[in-house]
Amino acid sequence: MVVRLDDSFPPRMAWSIPDDVVYLNHGSFGATPVVVQEAREDWSRRLARQPMEFFLKQMEPALDAAAAALGKLIRADPRDLVLVDNATVAMNIVAENIALAAGDEVILNDHEYGAVVRIWRQKCEEAGARLVIVRLGDVSGGDPDSSEPESVRTTRLTQVEDIVEPILNAVTDRTRLIVVSHVTSPSAILFPVAEICRRAKSLGVPVCVDGPHAIAMQDVDLRKIDCDFYCASLHKWLSAPFGSGFLFVRRARQSTLRGHMTSWGRSLGGFPARWQDQLNWLGTRDPAALLAVPSAIQFLEKVGLAQFRERTHELARTTREKLETVLGQPAWIPDSPEWYGSMIAVPLSARIAKKRKPNSMHPLQRSLCEEFQIEVPITECRGTSLMRVSCHLYNTHGEIDRLMAALDELIPASDR
Repeated sequence: MVVRLDDSFPPRMAWSIPDDVVYLNHGSFGATPVVVQEAREDWSRRLARQPMEFFLKQMEPALDAAAAALGKLIRADPRDLVLVDNATVAMNIVAENIALAAGDEVILNDHEYGAVVRIWRQKCEEAGARLVIVRLGDVSGGDPDSSEPESVRTTRLTQVEDIVEPILNAVTDRTRLIVVSHVTSPSAILFPVAEICRRAKSLGVPVCVDGPHAIAMQDVDLRKIDCDFYCASLHKWLSAPFGSGFLFVRRARQSTLRGHMTSWGRSLGGFPARWQDQLNWLGTRDPAALLAVPSAIQFLEKVGLAQFRERTHELARTTREKLETVLGQPAWIPDSPEWYGSMIAVPLSARIAKKRKPNSMHPLQRSLCEEFQIEVPITECRGTSLMRVSCHLYNTHGEIDRLMAALDELIPASDR
């Protein structure tokens, strides 16, 4: 099917984004469609009308129904899923359940999300274990005789082995876990997680996949990925409400799983016990965001998931071409849907990058927001600053052109 990339599909009114804002950061904080906002509000009203009825009779079956809808989307048995607030909560639960001793190792890589690195660094420090950060891009990082700077040659990824081999080569008899993104946050790269899981399984090493950016952006099939844990937020490409995510746990690990906090640890509604109970009952809370997940799935399915993916990738591809011209830098990955989906990141020149002060927003990002009402992040990966553009259904070619015009105005030719 060929998707017509005109600016009238779908109507922007499906979202409540202000008309004067160009929102190109769905990858960080996904805007929620109005119909999904309304579904969340409806669940909150049900809770407020009859709290006792809701908590003891309605909530657990409703959570099961939401997990079933999610399981169908990502091809997972809902008995292996639990809905949690976000990927950070899910990753903390995994960290709580990986036993580490002095000298043990956990493998990450240098494209991973900062909060995930921090979670595992802290876990390793507490246990006296070693956090191994694998450097990617050094296996086939270009021709050493090339005129390109070494920083470009060693950050560019050209084949799957550039990701898989360094990670698997880092495995030792002390490795207790590999943590890897399905789609990286700072660099927007689609990683071959199924191959990594397959290779790791042959070595007897469990894998935890960090997948917030993959859900809906990619056709996720957890049966094929075959990981031990999968952590995700659903407020990104699926456009579910903020405060919705999930954790997948391989069945063999469920009976010993501990929650990240202690509460009742059982069903308060008298339903049969199962491993999700300790995570469903975390004290009194409003689960409306989790229960509205099926509405978000229905919204994208009405558009057509294949159409959503094709349209947003084509817009990201156009964005890539224009960013490479305006920024004067090549992207790190091949131009293929096997390497990126609805989001693309292109590095800034060293001259532009160095204008950022530590622990602060890059001045270029601030100017785009304050002067042009364009919301787009500048991320950091491997000591490099990248402009990362997210393309969702409400974004248009006109908005991408508006970004390019703003960059032309803000960036002196000498800085490109």
